Amino acid sequence: MKGLVIRNTGSWYQVKAEDGSVIDCKIKGNFRLKGIRSTNPVAVGDYVQIITNNEGTALISEIEDRKNYIIRRSSNLSKQSHIIAANLDQCFLIITVNYPETSTIFIDRFLASAEAYRIPVRLIFNKVDCYNEEELHYLEGLINLYTHIGYPCHKVSALTGEGIDELKSEMAGKVTLFSGNSGVGKSTLINAILPEIKAKTGEISAYHNKGTHTTTFSEMFPMENGGYLIDTPGIKGFGTFDMEQEEVGHYFKEIFEFSAQCKYNNCTHVHEPGCAVRAAVEQHLISESRYTSYLNMLEDKEEGKYRAAY
Repeated sequence: MKGLVIRNTGSWYQVKAEDGSVIDCKIKGNFRLKGIRSTNPVAVGDYVQIITNNEGTALISEIEDRKNYIIRRSSNLSKQSHIIAANLDQCFLIITVNYPETSTIFIDRFLASAEAYRIPVRLIFNKVDCYNEEELHYLEGLINLYTHIGYPCHKVSALTGEGIDELKSEMAGKVTLFSGNSGVGKSTLINAILPEIKAKTGEISAYHNKGTHTTTFSEMFPMENGGYLIDTPGIKGFGTFDMEQEEVGHYFKEIFEFSAQCKYNNCTHVHEPGCAVRAAVEQHLISESRYTSYLNMLEDKEEGKYRAAY
């Protein structure tokens, strides 16, 4: 029987079968022996084959080919990956410029990973009702930067409802992953879009001005106008996975564009003479924050370990 994985609790998976029923499933024993270096070989959004039993549960026997997926390194020093979700039409990355601040390094790491797996991303700047004049000025600067690179940006407030209808229309008929740092108001935003699911919301830790985790597993919810919303646990850092050093620049759109003019084909854009990318940074054609993020991702390979986002 074929089904869609709609919830992952770590040990069990909930699968929506073709007849609409939801079945609790476990992974068939030999699944982990197929060379999938992942903490979760099955992800929310996967289409799977299941074998039911008399107890009303089932075993997942096969994962169907994925259109795409997005992945991160699972933990410090881990050589395993964590598949966040599969078969996505787009990602919404939820960002706040304060309460807590989302770092540009985190944003750029997420964008690079999404580029690597060919998943379109929209940047959703939440809590616009909270910011002072200086923070709003910084917010506009970020929107200008990322819009120019080619990433659509939205200003929203989960509390006042600003921008919510626009997000709903962008989600119609699509499978949309919601992701972001803990505390950016992702659950409150999801409540505003799908009030019937009543996602848990958490208070910001005032001491660190960082969020507390409220979602502990991934789950997908059907939208009234077609498509699905996938909610994921808040991410504190975004360790890239299986990305070769020479590939990193390919996933920064503007760096890739200027790299065609570099003197050397294998230019790392760090120290080589005739580097068009460094020249573009000096001429402010590539933003310093994006170049810093690129260098930060190169360091992953040198250090051989996961780096936190802040």
